[in-house]
Amino acid sequence: MTDLLEKYKALAERHERMLSLGVNAVGLTNDRILSPTRAIIAGRETILAGTNNYMGITFEPDCIAAGQKALELYGTGTTGSRIANGSYAMHRELERELASFLQRKHCIMFTTGYQANLGMLAGLAGPKDTIYLDADSHSSIYDGCTLSGARLVRFRHNDASDLDKRLARAEDDGGRLVVLEGIYSMLGDRAPLADFVEVKKKHGFQLLVDEAHSFGVLGENGRGLADEAGLEDDVDFIVGTFSKSIGAIGGFGAGNHPLFEMIRYASRPYMFTASPSPATVATSLAAVRKLKAEPERRKRLAQNSARLHNGFKALGLTLGCDTVSPVVAVNCPDEVSTIAMWNALLKAGVYVNIALPPGTPAKQCLLRCSVSAAHTFEEIDRIITLFGEVVAQGHYKQAV
Repeated sequence: MTDLLEKYKALAERHERMLSLGVNAVGLTNDRILSPTRAIIAGRETILAGTNNYMGITFEPDCIAAGQKALELYGTGTTGSRIANGSYAMHRELERELASFLQRKHCIMFTTGYQANLGMLAGLAGPKDTIYLDADSHSSIYDGCTLSGARLVRFRHNDASDLDKRLARAEDDGGRLVVLEGIYSMLGDRAPLADFVEVKKKHGFQLLVDEAHSFGVLGENGRGLADEAGLEDDVDFIVGTFSKSIGAIGGFGAGNHPLFEMIRYASRPYMFTASPSPATVATSLAAVRKLKAEPERRKRLAQNSARLHNGFKALGLTLGCDTVSPVVAVNCPDEVSTIAMWNALLKAGVYVNIALPPGTPAKQCLLRCSVSAAHTFEEIDRIITLFGEVVAQGHYKQAV
């Protein structure tokens, strides 16, 4: 009989190699969180530059107070799905607030952002349909496609002409759904939405944009890439998360289709998962209202993002993309040097994400930073300085 876990032997050996080079880069423990941008790690105060806390909202007193009040009034959890146990009034209130913010008629809330993609894709598409998917899409999108049972067709990353060719030779009898991301989480690049809208006008399909990393970040109103591009009317469905700009946990799907609400009764991830806890809903509701009331957070985030991006370029680092984004990824030549750089940065006082194949586009090795509106210019400059010191020590150039 074959051992079920035998297939992980190579993975375990790889993990041991990582540990031999320093700290467990994919299992780090924060001893204490001090603020949206600071934590105690291994007994040292460390700048957090890899948390996706784009708006820096996690320690806002009114959001914390809203969560505390919800705990007192409604308890710690809902103990079941909304299909089985019913909705709390605040579930509906948050969905209405999000729909209003997004200028969509309908909104469905999910318990996690990952589940939002599972639930939306499995609810929208079925075995008779085809999903056209950007090759660099998030794992939750791929898993949602699998759960849907739809036929999956991948097109080259951010290549509308490749999608056009695939649609031109397709013989689809069912519905067709194209899935893009506002900001791609690994490299920080954006979908060229206008190009894809032109393909949509030519071939006719329904379009979903995952705004997980762009909700609250892009656009005059903070609604994401479609808002920034002025193409919201051309996007049929939006998916987003509460774990980035909102600083909580959960996710949502939104749209204007008259049958949109039927997804609640057709999507198993929604139907069979306990609904978000009262404290999560209350903090998320307060955070959404804060995003609407404080657009200066987006302006500050844009300034910080440009400062870090340009600082890294000045160091001669190769970045994941040329577009300024709150995701700033540094390309590294190989796994060993990436782990060495990560450990050197952590020891120097800055935490970033390490991203290695197979979870990266084109098998790239990355050190991924995510910028926050809460970062001070001094913190941004310190991150740049520490990257410079690591480069000067030879970790980067030696590996090249």
